[in-house]
Amino acid sequence: PDRSYQSMVDVALTYKNQTNDITQPTHFERHSTTFNRLKGRLEHMVGKAIADFNMIEDGDCVMVCLSGGKDSYTLLDILLTLRKRAPIDFRIVAMNLDQKQPGFPAEVLPTYLKSLGIEYHIETQDTYSIVKDKIPEGKTTCSLCSRLRRGVIYRVAGELGANKIALGHHRDDMIETLFLNMFFGGKLKAMPPKLVTDKGDHIVIRPLAYCAEKDITRYASGMKFPIIPCNLCGSQENLQRQNIKKMLTQWELEYPGRSQTIFTAMQNVKSSHLLDSSLFDFQNIQLGASVEEGDVAFDDESHR
Repeated sequence: PDRSYQSMVDVALTYKNQTNDITQPTHFERHSTTFNRLKGRLEHMVGKAIADFNMIEDGDCVMVCLSGGKDSYTLLDILLTLRKRAPIDFRIVAMNLDQKQPGFPAEVLPTYLKSLGIEYHIETQDTYSIVKDKIPEGKTTCSLCSRLRRGVIYRVAGELGANKIALGHHRDDMIETLFLNMFFGGKLKAMPPKLVTDKGDHIVIRPLAYCAEKDITRYASGMKFPIIPCNLCGSQENLQRQNIKKMLTQWELEYPGRSQTIFTAMQNVKSSHLLDSSLFDFQNIQLGASVEEGDVAFDDESHR
């Protein structure tokens, strides 16, 4: 790496050590066989998600939201790689929202993006002060912060001419959201891979939908991205999402593969075997009527 890039990495590492928000993942050689397999797997998963959900089409302008975390760095890097060999033409513009957090190394992302030679935009909005002013000390800032950030992102997308907004949420984020809504919201609801904004102006996509967080962590380590942790909300130990993450991590240790099984279940929903009458007409079931899977759904004893 050139001197300016290395300086940028050093600044980000200094900030990370000061905030002490993340643990440095185990590093391995960027061009090793192991790393190349990992890179190929992530590219395949992102490409599959894009194809399965028709996320990106010819002529699209995709605004990639870059926070400085491992997920968004990985998302941008893989989308740039896939664009080089894609059979369609689409524009990518990276966007970072500088929320004016105290001590935030504002030069890191512009330096990194300049080194890539890509189109980017840094939007400066002091949402940090608004959140700190409105939310009492010790209370969760996520809800207000998300609303403020979402409003800025949608506005900037319009100004940049972007019709697609790419976010860095991955498979594990979606699973965690499913359990958060079940445990605290009373809903079977997760994170969609693709949605239209409320005003209908933009489509939000999550190309990392099929990617496991552990793979992203290893990839970001191998790529030596200049990670910038978030100490506005990420350091709040009482977040329910962290509790869900711990629960799922423990499950995965005890029953390897459980996270993927849960994710598979999210893609294999049988409304006739739940209790939502708005999705399935239970009241008008009659003798002789055919219901998908019917009572054979209970024949498999392997899960008992």
